[in-house]
Amino acid sequence: MIKHVLCAAVVCLLATIVANAADQALRVVIYEGVTTQVAAAADATKDLWITMADLKRATGFVVKPQGVCREQLCFPLPKDRKSEFVSKKGRVSWFNLTAFAHLIKQPVASDEKNALWYFGPRLDVRDSYIASLDAPDFTLPDASGKTHSLSDFKGKKVLIVTWASW
Repeated sequence: MIKHVLCAAVVCLLATIVANAADQALRVVIYEGVTTQVAAAADATKDLWITMADLKRATGFVVKPQGVCREQLCFPLPKDRKSEFVSKKGRVSWFNLTAFAHLIKQPVASDEKNALWYFGPRLDVRDSYIASLDAPDFTLPDASGKTHSLSDFKGKKVLIVTWASW
């Protein structure tokens, strides 16, 4: 009798594992330059749904009541659209990383053939690239031959137009 119960339990466990494997597929996520292999929902959507554990592992973000957060950074999810971002199938909670990227204005590129997803820098990070660009100080003559240095215009807005022949 114990042998039959044990066999039945093993069969049920294997059936659950096979069913879960059918619902998942492996994907590679590149997020902030870090490559992580994740289990993704295998349905035919164009969005990348990953488990909450893989969300934290691949991006460092976790879903909290106040939004999707990492350290001091937190992005609230629109209450009327929460189902676009979070879904529960059985015991597994899934997160739509693609929809989240669109929400925070983060570019996404995917290669279905190679099961690869790339997430570019967020808008706030891209904007900081421009703010952090400092031109080196240089001195050039104007059309009348008078020399000017870039440092002469410190504190003023300056448009620099460059050209190269190569």
